[in-house]
Amino acid sequence: MQETYIQDETFDRKDFTHHQLAKGEYENCTFNNCNFYSSDLSACKLIDCTFNGCNLSLVKLNRTTLQEVKFKDCKLLGLRFDSCNGFGLSFSFDNCQLNHSSFFKTKIKKTVFKNSQLLETDFTECDLTGAIFYNCDLNGATFERTLMEKVDFRTSFNYSFDPETNRIKRARFSIYGIAGLLRKYNIDIEQHT
Repeated sequence: MQETYIQDETFDRKDFTHHQLAKGEYENCTFNNCNFYSSDLSACKLIDCTFNGCNLSLVKLNRTTLQEVKFKDCKLLGLRFDSCNGFGLSFSFDNCQLNHSSFFKTKIKKTVFKNSQLLETDFTECDLTGAIFYNCDLNGATFERTLMEKVDFRTSFNYSFDPETNRIKRARFSIYGIAGLLRKYNIDIEQHT
C-alpha cells in the first residue's frame, strides 16, 4: 500500500474524530481549528507543519514523526510525546494547554514553551538543554533526573524540583521562582515589601 504524501496544504475546521487523517507524510501543511480529539496519528510524519487552534487531546502518537512542528493556541491534554519517533523530534508551543502530557526520556533540546499550561506534565529523564519556558504554569510538573542545563525559567511559575537530582548548571531563574527549588527543605521564604 502506497503511503500518502501531502505538501503545502491547508486544512480548515476539519473533524478528524470520525474520519482519521490519512496515514502518511505531511510537509509544510497547516491545520486551522481542526479537531483530532482521541484520534490516531501513529506512524504519521509531520514535518514543518503548523497547528493553530486545534484540539489534539488524547491523540495517539506511537512512532509519529514530529519535526519542526509549531503548535499555537492548541489543546494537547494527556499526550504521550515519549511514544513519538525520537529521531529529529522538535516542536514549539505557544499559548497551549499541555496538562497531563509526558515527555519522559525525550531529547527536546532548545524547545520553546511560551504562554502555556503544563500542569502535572512529566519531564522525568528528559533532555531539556537550552529550552525556554516563557510565562508558563508548571504546577505539579515532574522533573526527576532531568537535564536542564541552560534552561530559562525566569518568567515561568509554580515549578518545583530538587536541584540535587536534576542537572541545572547555568539554568536561569527569577528571584520569585527560587522557592520552587527549595521546597524539599520545608522552609518558609517571605518577601518583604
